[in-house]
Amino acid sequence: MSGRGDPLGDPAPLIRRVYSFVAFHLGPGSDAEDVTSEVFERAIRYRSSYDPRRGTPVTWLLGIAKRCIADALAAPTHLPIGERDEPVGDDQEGDAVRRLDLVEALARLEGRERELLALRYGAGLSSREIGGIVGLEPNAVDVALHRARRRLRDELGEADEQSILGSTRVQRNRPDG
Repeated sequence: MSGRGDPLGDPAPLIRRVYSFVAFHLGPGSDAEDVTSEVFERAIRYRSSYDPRRGTPVTWLLGIAKRCIADALAAPTHLPIGERDEPVGDDQEGDAVRRLDLVEALARLEGRERELLALRYGAGLSSREIGGIVGLEPNAVDVALHRARRRLRDELGEADEQSILGSTRVQRNRPDG
């Protein structure tokens, strides 16, 4: 498969979006990298099953990613003492605390709210793209995201969730739509 019909024809932006989506669920680092690799291994293996009439390459990959995330969460994990990812940045302690607060707050949200936030801020999808995945109109996605952000803000006790979500947002080169 090559050219326009190849869902993996331009992998760099797809890898970034899938990794961001996975990291939103599992946290950044080696676990998210491993799951992202698994997503692309499965995508290569099942590349012929991609049907552009059913969605874009990124939505196809996010469907695979959801299954890989579920598999990773179901698998027992063993982290040897002393093996962990080192935080990056000047305020490592503050960054770590903010990430832990975010993970805890996200865990208290409903599954649908977490999924919408992961699709928007993890994968960087537009309202239209999210709607195609979850079966909602773009304006309904916007309303649901607004409510999810409000609940997250309440859970965090923050006046502005952008201080938290802004660090996980994927940069897009196109307007939301």
